[in-house]
Amino acid sequence: MRTHFDEQLRELNRDLTRMGALCEDALTQVVRALTESDQEALNHISALDPEIDRMERRIENACLQLLLQQQPVARDLRQISAALKMITDMERIGDQAEDIAEIIPFLGGRTVDACHDLCRMAGAATKMVTDSVEAFVRRDLNLARAVMQQDDGVDQDFARVKAGLIQLIRQDASEGEYALDLLMIAKYLERIGDHATNIAEWVEYTLTGVHRSEELEG
Repeated sequence: MRTHFDEQLRELNRDLTRMGALCEDALTQVVRALTESDQEALNHISALDPEIDRMERRIENACLQLLLQQQPVARDLRQISAALKMITDMERIGDQAEDIAEIIPFLGGRTVDACHDLCRMAGAATKMVTDSVEAFVRRDLNLARAVMQQDDGVDQDFARVKAGLIQLIRQDASEGEYALDLLMIAKYLERIGDHATNIAEWVEYTLTGVHRSEELEG
């Protein structure tokens, strides 16, 4: 019985890894579309979103079956409950990548290369997602905690992007619509960083049995 349960847990981990890889791919394509105005990248993102949703449903069903059929002990229960939380954040990352993709055509073919803070922010948010998934795969507590620390940098990038766009509008009111589109993209990237942080916190919980929110309350 335990051997079968262990195999089910391994399959759960493989599915989580696949879902994380899909999210990484979606963000990589977003950065490509932002910097190169690449229509093929936009099409690829649209195809990835339903696949991410499908993986969320698959993993959720697997977790519920494990909980109902196997009565897992404490450490296994942490892993399963963390997986249920992580897929919610991964699904939102996929949604927000698609949200950004839907804005890009309204930029009128303009790339964001001139907005250096936004380019840096996109790269940083993508790295956070990649590192949070890698922390889960490798069971790397130090990497998970490093992701949490990276969130402050993404927040600072967002503040700089916002300040720069306000200045752009002051200098040229005709750039208002373009600036607002970039601000929305930056906000989505900031939220993606938050979701990557959440994933890292659940990795920490899986490994230590303590969630960051409990430490803050204590």
